[in-house]
Amino acid sequence: MSLPSSTAYDVIVVGSGPTGSTYVREVYDRHPTARILLLDAGPRLTDAPGTHVKNIPDPAERARAQRASEGPGPAGRPGTRLLDAPELPAAAVSTNVGGMGAHWTGACPRPGDGERIGFVPEAEMDAHLTRAEQLLHVDAHAFDRAPFADEVRRRLSTLFDAGRPAHRRVAPMPLAVTTRPDGAHAWSGTDVILGGAAADERVEIADRCLCLRVVLEGDTATGVVVRDTVTGEERQVTARAVVVAADALRTPQLLHASGVRPPALGRYLNDQPQIVYAVRLPDDVVAAHRAVTGRTRDEDGAIVPQSGVSWVPYTDAHPFHGQVMQLDASPVPLADDTGIEPGAVVGLGWFCAKDITADDRIEFDDTTADAHGLPAPRIHYRYSDRDLAGIEQAKKAVAEAGAAIGIPLDDSPFLLPAGSSLHYQGTTRMGAVDDGTSVCDSHSRVWNTRGLWVAGNNVIPTATACNPTLTSVALAVRGADALLAHLEATGNRSAAPPSRLTPSTP
Repeated sequence: MSLPSSTAYDVIVVGSGPTGSTYVREVYDRHPTARILLLDAGPRLTDAPGTHVKNIPDPAERARAQRASEGPGPAGRPGTRLLDAPELPAAAVSTNVGGMGAHWTGACPRPGDGERIGFVPEAEMDAHLTRAEQLLHVDAHAFDRAPFADEVRRRLSTLFDAGRPAHRRVAPMPLAVTTRPDGAHAWSGTDVILGGAAADERVEIADRCLCLRVVLEGDTATGVVVRDTVTGEERQVTARAVVVAADALRTPQLLHASGVRPPALGRYLNDQPQIVYAVRLPDDVVAAHRAVTGRTRDEDGAIVPQSGVSWVPYTDAHPFHGQVMQLDASPVPLADDTGIEPGAVVGLGWFCAKDITADDRIEFDDTTADAHGLPAPRIHYRYSDRDLAGIEQAKKAVAEAGAAIGIPLDDSPFLLPAGSSLHYQGTTRMGAVDDGTSVCDSHSRVWNTRGLWVAGNNVIPTATACNPTLTSVALAVRGADALLAHLEATGNRSAAPPSRLTPSTP
């Protein structure tokens, strides 16, 4: 379908990725009568909306789903299209029901040390993270049968664990995966987050439906204007609350187009510099740990049991996040077929925490339109001297890790083009007070605008190195608490927007 079937809902969510779907699920589970509209400018790829494309058994069907996600423009990584952003040349987006949740690697580490948000109470954040793990079906033991994973982690632990607290030592990577009835694993997409909500009549999913602007009456968001991308027909739809979860690049664009323009909008753009390296395990290790399963991933979409994903956590003393993936575990191919036994090729990816500055930003041109008629974006982005020094340190660390694991397949670690991580953050960042350096409060409510929430990696205000999805889903859980309170209060329209220079409150 395209245009919504009704003109009035309780909640409208713009963007069907992991955080938008979290708002839908939390409101659906906890408000027995709320009617929810979930909008996405892209197509539905699978019968169950938001299924991870790697779970599609047929390779040709999977490739078609990835192409359908790319939208207009040059293709980037499968399922994405590149933006015209010279200073962030690998910047890319997906446009499909499920968003990047249909294409991601499923890594769900908890943030630690300086990655944590200081003004969100620690106990509350831990509870939100636990709920996020439930929604995503996070499992740290999905690959316990992997024949080489224990050896990879043993070697990494010897190198990195000294002096670390127990919860920040080398460990299996917590992954968003679901266990099938036959015991095999599949990647969690947003279909897993939505659960039964996707099939309930109280929840409507409108695909190929582009949100053009949020409608404001004074300081209150009252709905959205949408366009059917197939027919071009437009319609205004009302709601008591609007959540914009259109990713870190398009969420600030939509707010700008709607006239919601706090000083921090689009600023503090944060992408994680990514260093990669590949090695293979020594022949004697492969021989000692070899196990033949007979399953290949393409047979039925399952993750093969030889897979393994390991985690070197971020710490303030080691301000990098290591994601160590045995070749066949990655939804993104790490290398061409080398003829080496599956699982014996190990890809190391080190993500760096970047300096956060207001100068790294997206600005929007009201005189020039993009392909959808919205204000055209321009990205400003650069590495500071401190960033460049950190990148060199990360290269050294990943080279040491590779040498500890096995035999290099690359001459040396190399830095991927800026934007390659797809972990864009900060452009609608949260803050403790509205002092001009944030867009929303700690419950993701846009400052001075009643009934409007933002969601996604873009609300994360800290310099992170770990994969951000678990954190952003946890913050969506937190935001949904405030949204549900808003729904209860708006029977008499008495709920006030978060006010300038006042601390965030539930």
